[in-house]
Amino acid sequence: MESARSGDAGVKPRLSVVIPVYNEGDAITACLDRILEAVELPCEILCVFDTPEDTTIPMLEKYAQADDRVLPTLNTYGRGPANAIRFGMDHANAEVIVVTMADGSDDPRQIDDLCRLVERGVAVASASRYSPGGQQVGAPLLKRTLSRTAGLTLHWIARVGTRDATNSFKAYSSDFIKDVGVHSTSGFEIGLELTAKARRLRLPVAELATIWLERQTGMSNFKVAAWIPNYLFWYRFAFGPQLTLDELRKKAGRRS
Repeated sequence: MESARSGDAGVKPRLSVVIPVYNEGDAITACLDRILEAVELPCEILCVFDTPEDTTIPMLEKYAQADDRVLPTLNTYGRGPANAIRFGMDHANAEVIVVTMADGSDDPRQIDDLCRLVERGVAVASASRYSPGGQQVGAPLLKRTLSRTAGLTLHWIARVGTRDATNSFKAYSSDFIKDVGVHSTSGFEIGLELTAKARRLRLPVAELATIWLERQTGMSNFKVAAWIPNYLFWYRFAFGPQLTLDELRKKAGRRS
């Protein structure tokens, strides 16, 4: 059910927004409304779901009829958010890819600015909850503590270029993603994975302060206990000497 690429009057999108969705129902409408109100650059929005039975699909199809920037997209890589994000990245049509969530936690007004940072030459542009001016509102204590500890230690010790390496709300150069690949297969650790890879290649990473809000409707799909081992692999991977691209591919491939 992957939709054809589209854009304003056939103009190639300047950025691709990838959103993994899972039974969001009609809540996806407000998410898309906010994104399309905030984003001024030519864009496409790939809303990626795992099965044809997902409750988000009817609302996506209705929305796509009115705005062809919205692309309902069936993930065929396997279930779970990592596979959905990876599928969206692989099928994005722009040179900059922004990953954001469907739950309204991220600030869509920053999508354009994150895109412009990548266009200026960074491999990864991160929205950071832990930079001066940033904030995390309403997150469970354990999730907040683990995320902040990982982010700040990676910033000060591994020098990854952002205080919020675990945040999923990031922009990437599509060429960078093609070069390094995505090896995560579960959870939301792709943001940490790609930040760690950029660090080991000594590629530039930048950040913007953001205010993150815990979702107001529905249930969170974040599974802390189940996904900690995945995060720990990429956390450790961020430390270490500079690698060549071939060396990085070999080391990261051991995760698969």
